[in-house]
Amino acid sequence: MHPKYDLIVVGGGHAGCEAAAAAANLGSSVLLVTMNMETIAQMSCNPAMGGIAKGQIIREIDALGGYSGIITDHTAIQFKLLNKSKGPAMWSPRAQSDRKRFAEAWRMKLEATENVNFWQDTVTDLIIESHRVEGVITGMGIKIYAHSVVVTAGTFLNGIIHLGEKQFGGGRAGEKSSTGITERLVKEGFVSGRMKTGTPARVDGRSLDFARMEEQPGDENPGKFSYSPETKPLTEQRSCHITYTNPEVHDILRTGFEKSPLFNGRIIGSGPRYCPSIEDKLDRFSERNRHQIFVEPEGWSTCEIYVNGFSSSLPEEVQFNAMKLIPGFENVKMFRPGYAIEYDYFPPTQLSYTLETKLVENLYFAGQINGTTGYEEAACQGLVAGINSHNKKYEKEPFILTRAESYIGVLIDDLITKGTEEPYRMFTSRAEYRLLLRQDNADIRLTPRGHKIGLASDERMKRVEEKIKETDSLIKSLRDTSVDHHLINPILENKKSASISQKMKFDKIVSRPNISLDEVLYTSEKLSAQVNSLNTLKEEVMEQAEVQIKYSGYISKEQNVADKIIRLEGTSIPADMNYTKLNSLSNESKEKLNFVKPTTIGQASRISGIKPTDINILLIYLGR
Repeated sequence: MHPKYDLIVVGGGHAGCEAAAAAANLGSSVLLVTMNMETIAQMSCNPAMGGIAKGQIIREIDALGGYSGIITDHTAIQFKLLNKSKGPAMWSPRAQSDRKRFAEAWRMKLEATENVNFWQDTVTDLIIESHRVEGVITGMGIKIYAHSVVVTAGTFLNGIIHLGEKQFGGGRAGEKSSTGITERLVKEGFVSGRMKTGTPARVDGRSLDFARMEEQPGDENPGKFSYSPETKPLTEQRSCHITYTNPEVHDILRTGFEKSPLFNGRIIGSGPRYCPSIEDKLDRFSERNRHQIFVEPEGWSTCEIYVNGFSSSLPEEVQFNAMKLIPGFENVKMFRPGYAIEYDYFPPTQLSYTLETKLVENLYFAGQINGTTGYEEAACQGLVAGINSHNKKYEKEPFILTRAESYIGVLIDDLITKGTEEPYRMFTSRAEYRLLLRQDNADIRLTPRGHKIGLASDERMKRVEEKIKETDSLIKSLRDTSVDHHLINPILENKKSASISQKMKFDKIVSRPNISLDEVLYTSEKLSAQVNSLNTLKEEVMEQAEVQIKYSGYISKEQNVADKIIRLEGTSIPADMNYTKLNSLSNESKEKLNFVKPTTIGQASRISGIKPTDINILLIYLGR
């Protein structure tokens, strides 16, 4: 019935969709196996993409030729650039999405992608021969063969839903869990663990009093995620709102603690530290008398509301009674209560940089199976796994991103080198070169990589080359052109910046922290006339030039540090290296190095517990 495919993708979530699209667009024949065709790319938790560091990941996926940015732009209902008051390394785009349209757009995109095929079924086993994956076995008992398999099972592997003292088998509300894969992998020698995540109640927006909340509109001049011209910024947006819990809400919530699976031991998996449930917040931050609640619409036309910040596994009546005491929620009607879900994952130290497993050849893991949390983290792993499954099948170079060139590289290196014992979430603080890894230059950093492997189009590459050329030209003009002090001083004085007594180059003015390029050029027609064609500049070129001028010293310093580290990354370690023979290493270091099997000196240096002296020993052994 089924031919042999180049790749089978198990799971139709964010990781699965990007994996299938990437491999198919590169030329592989792909079969996407999903339990339910109607829930492909389902936003299981909050209806939003991006945010702190996560927005950078979506931009990187887009720059490489993935689809998450395009889908988000097509289905967004609000766009905001977060942390604009801070430096550019912290600027992070975020979009509120229409949940239903997002999933529909992903399905339509995949259906329009040549080489993507679909099969609605559950995968219950993997076909593995001589430590090499050969295909899958489905719940219908059908064997389907492929060169490679990418497992993106999300929260479905032996998933258990917790609601107060009730337990249900399931991978998501209303959907059954998946069994068989964990058991097979453990039999093959894999180590598995348990993790927990949760989701809040969904409520009827018609029953809320938004006048009692703080409105959170989108940006006045919204941007977009994708660098592609096929998407446009929003011209209309829906607002979110903010309200707060209070001591009375907390008292009601505490009445359910004895029935909470979080506190009575029924949940054994580690939960997300940075996205805790409301009962976890009360326990960990007992000194606080209120917690922020984000009231987020689920789409353009639905009345369904996502109560962000009120994730809970408490009994449904406790959730409801406490929620009614939140300002604006006095007459709330609940669509469904929040719940926690516990599921299997596999510590990612069992993977290589390509996300291929070390124990079974041609088997790849992506998404929450690797211990991550978040749509964005899952999507980028799916993209990398899809690319590498194709490259290995067609005997091409592995596709590996470094920490110095992408947040994706930071994430994968963290996972496979350090592992994770709690759901891993990306933050800007995890990247040591975050000034280099900004959201505004993801296309400059990564589109050449995507274009080289055939995923980013020629048109994309041409646009990046034009952006670089125009930015360099603008910076040169600003450095070569002087501004008259009589023209610029009124602007400087208005911004409480020191006035000048003689002509000064434009770039020196723009380098001041509280002066923007836009203000300098367009406040005065005489000023803008001094620089050739400035009235036709693209906004992205203006932004790029200003960042490079303002932060040139910091960027240069960070690039120098990155270059030194890259030299360590370039020092390869033989795959068959036996650290046990290196007598100068401690037993602990030998054990950790033999377990992780780092491929470079740089990776070895980031293994927890590995000391600088250990690195020196390795360098000496390798003749360096």
